[in-house]
Amino acid sequence: MTYSVAVSGASGYAGGEILRILAAHPEVEIRTVTAHSNAGQPLIQHQPHLRSLAHLTLSETTPDVLAGHDIVFLALPHGQSGQYTDALGATPLVIDAGADHRLESVADWDSFYGGDFHDPWVYGVPELPVGDSKQRDRLVGASRIAAPGCNASTVSLSLAPGVAAGVIDPGDIVTVLAVGPSGAGKALKSNLLASEILGSANPYAVGGSHRHIPEIRQALAAAGTGPAGIRISFTPVLVPMSRGILATSTAPIANDATDAEIRAAWESAYGDETFVQLLPAGEFPRTADVLGANTALMGLAIDRAANRVVVVTAVDNLVKGTAGAAVQSMNIALGLPEGTALSINGVAP
Repeated sequence: MTYSVAVSGASGYAGGEILRILAAHPEVEIRTVTAHSNAGQPLIQHQPHLRSLAHLTLSETTPDVLAGHDIVFLALPHGQSGQYTDALGATPLVIDAGADHRLESVADWDSFYGGDFHDPWVYGVPELPVGDSKQRDRLVGASRIAAPGCNASTVSLSLAPGVAAGVIDPGDIVTVLAVGPSGAGKALKSNLLASEILGSANPYAVGGSHRHIPEIRQALAAAGTGPAGIRISFTPVLVPMSRGILATSTAPIANDATDAEIRAAWESAYGDETFVQLLPAGEFPRTADVLGANTALMGLAIDRAANRVVVVTAVDNLVKGTAGAAVQSMNIALGLPEGTALSINGVAP
């Protein structure tokens, strides 16, 4: 069976990456692409790297245009998806790459986003430990999927095995992320100009204000502890690379866990996973190693002097962080091979 697909926000970074992956997917037909201010223009004008999709023209983003497809991807700014998802009740599968359907708490939504709250959908991070199972189980047959925030899924994947196994204390998590500006989207902003970023590292959303914090707390709570037991200090830093996240996350060692027990928690969680890989002891990833790939590579260190576990994780924010996770979740929901159209191989140099 070939599934018809519509992709909204197709002129942006996330929408373009969804299209790049789907263009190589043997089970889908990209039938419709939509945009707002760029509607009526050729897709190739805004995504010149997508040569195989040069025949497509950007339509206006409306419920009527998006309806009538088997699958709809929404790659819109936060707070804009809900107005369309409410009108797509007859669409068999809808995947939202924005934040509108990620959070379970109305209070968290009001505090970090604001505006209308929409019901949470199945979270699109298949490998995430959830108690004794994985989030993958909840994606099977799902009709509504919330793709993750790139920073949030990177940190959650980094620490969830330790939380689930009880070998780290989630009450004192500290994470610092080096991130590329493509995660902020294509909209013109003065702080994202090349003249502001090149040759500089720029912290932002410092002091607990980043919107991905409640998403991380929610994911780690599902891994094996209640939300009241989670406290996280989260600091992102813009660095001059177009793609990528390098997250360094630490938490105290809990329950007198031994080195072997700590490493076993991560090995048990990800030893059989294709797209989340724990590196050998003493090795740590670079963002260059995951460029263009749907992989999260992580290195684990045990700092006995500080009594903390250190996890360093690299992802491509546009692939495993967003579009790759969305397509991987789509494959699971439809009963297709999970890795269809997704690669573990990056691009180098």
